[in-house]
Amino acid sequence: MIETIKSLILDFQEARADTGVPRRLRMETVPGKAAVLIGVRRSGKSTYMFQVMERLLAGGLPRQDILYVNFFDDRLHGLRQDNLGLITEAYYSLYPEKKNATTVHCFFDEIQAAPGWEPFIDRLMRTEKCQVYLTGSSAGMLSKEIATQMRGRALSWEMFPFSLREFLDWKGIDSEGALSTKKRLLVQKGFEEYWASGGFPEVAGLDRHLRIKTHQEYFHAILFRDLVERHDVSHPRAVSDLAHWLVDNTASLYSVNRLTGYLKALGHKAPKSAVSEYLEWFEDAYFMYTVRIFDASLARSNTNPKKIYCVDHALVSSVSSGILVNAGHLLENLVFTALRRAHPQVYYYRTRTGREVDFIVPTPGGARILVQVCESLADPLARKREITALAEAMAELGVRTGTVVTRNEDERFEAGGGTIELVPAWRFLLDLPESQEWGDASPTSAATDTT
Repeated sequence: MIETIKSLILDFQEARADTGVPRRLRMETVPGKAAVLIGVRRSGKSTYMFQVMERLLAGGLPRQDILYVNFFDDRLHGLRQDNLGLITEAYYSLYPEKKNATTVHCFFDEIQAAPGWEPFIDRLMRTEKCQVYLTGSSAGMLSKEIATQMRGRALSWEMFPFSLREFLDWKGIDSEGALSTKKRLLVQKGFEEYWASGGFPEVAGLDRHLRIKTHQEYFHAILFRDLVERHDVSHPRAVSDLAHWLVDNTASLYSVNRLTGYLKALGHKAPKSAVSEYLEWFEDAYFMYTVRIFDASLARSNTNPKKIYCVDHALVSSVSSGILVNAGHLLENLVFTALRRAHPQVYYYRTRTGREVDFIVPTPGGARILVQVCESLADPLARKREITALAEAMAELGVRTGTVVTRNEDERFEAGGGTIELVPAWRFLLDLPESQEWGDASPTSAATDTT
């Protein structure tokens, strides 16, 4: 086995990995802590690690100072808890002069595929001079759980599918700085492609048929490998039916009671506790996201209906039945993923008169962002409904600005004791931060102080 590992180490050091389009995520390292990249399948975690390596090499790091192991390599299937130390033994047998003398950058991809990996990583960080990078997903262990296992000894960052700006980077469209008329037209055209294809890197540029097929394969891989196989679900059809219902009802309210009743009507014997577990699994896989009402009371936040969103709006289009999902729901989903990429906590808000604002986002500085989403405000009734809800929320919360994201409208006016802006979706997405800019990216508890 040790000779096999040595070959793998040398093969990688001689190869040139495909680094793809540079992502607009900046992972920073801290001595003594592992850097963990978490996110949904196929979002580009491994490729991003190759980009980190390229930056290290460009900064003068010798290639021999990088140890990369992909634990999905079938030649490593014999590795387990009691012999994972063979990895470092193989490396230092190749480069004995580096032991305790040089900081070795250890990249372990799909680490969960190695049973008993946690003590190995812990020992490595305590006894060797190294900087550790981890990624993980799939049936063995979900990527968020890797960060949990390493709590206190790791900093984690989230990897989402392409943002609009990253998609424009892939297209070679300059979206920086002031936009001339030509640049704006190119950006708008790029947005329409992003609207159609979504953010998963592999589907960018595929025709519609192949895009749908690829999205559906992602859906089934997440459903059956990350959920059914991993949790040894005895009634996988219930999980599948629930996943399809959630995708079909993207951007809609749900309750566990309602979902339990739905599954019961289909003949499934899934109690409320099982349905709650299924929902947690979907979120752990970074596939579906639950959004709670913004309330200082955790009890009220938990008992009120919640909203459901998917990690990628175009995946919804490819997987849903198309009966319930409309362009307005997809736009709301697109705005959610953009907000969630930049902020760990996203909620919806209900005014004292019962009107709903799609998103309220508390920021580290104490400010709150209010966002309403509507495909078009051309209809007077729709305009009155959306603006009234937003103005009421602004007045109740003392927020001076509110935003309505539309497909194409651009306007500013006074209301609710402040200013409301109507913003086209492409501009709203470009104005958001590309990633979270503080600490651990893991979402925290749903309740937040609204006083």
